[in-house]
Amino acid sequence: MTAMLIATSVGVIDAQTTQKQIIEGGGSGPFKSEVVGDASCQGFTLYRPQNMKEVVAKQGALPVIVYANGSCYDNNVEMRLLLSEVASHGYVAAAIGAYDEEDVMATWKEILLLNYPETKGEVIMANGEKIQPLTEEETKAYLEEKAKQREKATKNDEEPAELPSSALFTTYPEMLLEVLDWLTNQNADSKSEYYHCLDLNHVAAMGEGCGGFQVLGVAHDPRIKTCVMLNSGIGDMEMMEASKETLKDLHSPMFYMIGGPTDIAYENAQMDYERIADNIPVVMLNSKDGSFGTYYEKYGGNYAKAVVKWMDWQLKGQVGQSALFLDDEYLKKNFLGWQGVRKNF
Repeated sequence: MTAMLIATSVGVIDAQTTQKQIIEGGGSGPFKSEVVGDASCQGFTLYRPQNMKEVVAKQGALPVIVYANGSCYDNNVEMRLLLSEVASHGYVAAAIGAYDEEDVMATWKEILLLNYPETKGEVIMANGEKIQPLTEEETKAYLEEKAKQREKATKNDEEPAELPSSALFTTYPEMLLEVLDWLTNQNADSKSEYYHCLDLNHVAAMGEGCGGFQVLGVAHDPRIKTCVMLNSGIGDMEMMEASKETLKDLHSPMFYMIGGPTDIAYENAQMDYERIADNIPVVMLNSKDGSFGTYYEKYGGNYAKAVVKWMDWQLKGQVGQSALFLDDEYLKKNFLGWQGVRKNF
């Protein structure tokens, strides 16, 4: 059953939380968060405050974020620290990819060992572990061991799985709108745990890498009030229903969070920034963190802080949070090495 059929059919089904996970104690925000798998929303993972009803009573209905993954994967574990942290500040985030209890730090360690951020002297992960890049010999041994493991796994399969005949990507831009439809239905259903908990007048679309292309593919939807592009930019590419022409359909403020010149998305993001029309507010921040941001750091690191500030400003109207994006002195003082540009404010 495809994700589209699932998303279409669940509209009349009450939310059915079947799995929960707490990441980093529920985040650093005022409302401890949880990661949720829901039987009526298969193919997605939900990040939300614990005890939603109590949170809503304190701060009002929760703004919504729909999220698409790097490489357009159907797994969001690599962004789990950031999304959990954002949810702890009073947001509900729905991410493409079924609920997964995979070890976040183990996943990130493997990524970083093979793609060590050259901009960093050392990497300190959320669990406090310091890692250094593998030597050439260690990298060779690591890859050989992985190849042996794959070969062994294949031999143990009585009927080795065939390569999928489907398209390279198993996710698509409209999934962001499908899960938004699901949330809308749940918010209106008196039997749902999300009943009257969601502020659907304040919705953000956010994506990392290829997921940013998916965001651009649906950014025309009037329900989306802001877009966040993490290590992403379409440039002259055409992918996931996005191209430079898609930028003409933007109608809401845009935030690009890029990792500087070593970020694979750097040049494309610069082109996007120049091409976005003069009636669309846009901010671009550049750190020195390369393509992997700070997603493996405690509470998602400075990238999570930037996302929270942007959402608080754009979705909650907290003007004080705009300093990071509009005040160069604040940026210089509080986010060392970061640079920012903005237009149309």
